[in-house]
Amino acid sequence: MSPTPQTAAPTPFGVRLRAAIDEHGPLCAGIDPHAALLEAWGLPDTVDGLERFALTCVEAFGGAVACVKPQSAFFERFGSRGVAVLERTLEALREAGTLSLLDAKRGDIGTTMAGYAQAYLSDASPLRADALTVSPYLGYESLRPALDLAAATGRGVFVLTLTSNPEGPSVQHAVRAGRTVAAAVVDGVAADNAAARAAGELGSIGTVVGATVGSAVADLGLDLAGAGGPVLAPGLGAQGGTADGLRATFGDALALVLGNSSREVLRAGPQASALRAAARAAAEALASGVETHRG
Repeated sequence: MSPTPQTAAPTPFGVRLRAAIDEHGPLCAGIDPHAALLEAWGLPDTVDGLERFALTCVEAFGGAVACVKPQSAFFERFGSRGVAVLERTLEALREAGTLSLLDAKRGDIGTTMAGYAQAYLSDASPLRADALTVSPYLGYESLRPALDLAAATGRGVFVLTLTSNPEGPSVQHAVRAGRTVAAAVVDGVAADNAAARAAGELGSIGTVVGATVGSAVADLGLDLAGAGGPVLAPGLGAQGGTADGLRATFGDALALVLGNSSREVLRAGPQASALRAAARAAAEALASGVETHRG
């Protein structure tokens, strides 16, 4: 009897993301089909308008940026037909060879968290993405089903850490046992990325830190550089974040930053060519301030 062939381990998300950033620059382009943007593009606020919007974004961003982040809520608001469009969008990004980061911010415990993990991080799921945003505020270890499945399937997880909404500090800045809650989240990410750091690779567990949080990273003692994973920085452009401002906010973690621009780039639509040009310009602006700090 011949031996059973061994299946090669999947390439970790962090390795794939590093290659994509090196090729395209440190931009994650958003797909945020909310009603106002559909209207601005001359599209109806319907499932048909949603699909035209999303697939135009894929046409524009596919093969042009490091990563694309669909916002799940704007698909889910149309019910099952909207989720079907999200499935097609994720499939189209896979076909384009572009990494997808699904912004769903899932967070729960036990078998429910395992169910979310299966929905978005399993090889068998039609909703699978290359990475998923999650919320750790039921306790970092409540994310374990997603963290473990992501590791097994070569996918990534981005953990909400320090957000720019005014309600965030009441939880994230709180101090427990001498550490802020946000710093404890970073500690968990660092532990999960330890093997990747030892191998000289970018970790597959990332943090989410708003581009407009100002000095809070330093003030709260967040060792983002030591955590060893990518730092998704939403809020560039329309929300006030700038490529130049990232230096002051992220300091020695600047080389790990994956800047996220959604509305600012999407305003260039509805023509795919104009969207692509806007995304490339945003990526180049980020690269000039970020990539020079990679080593």
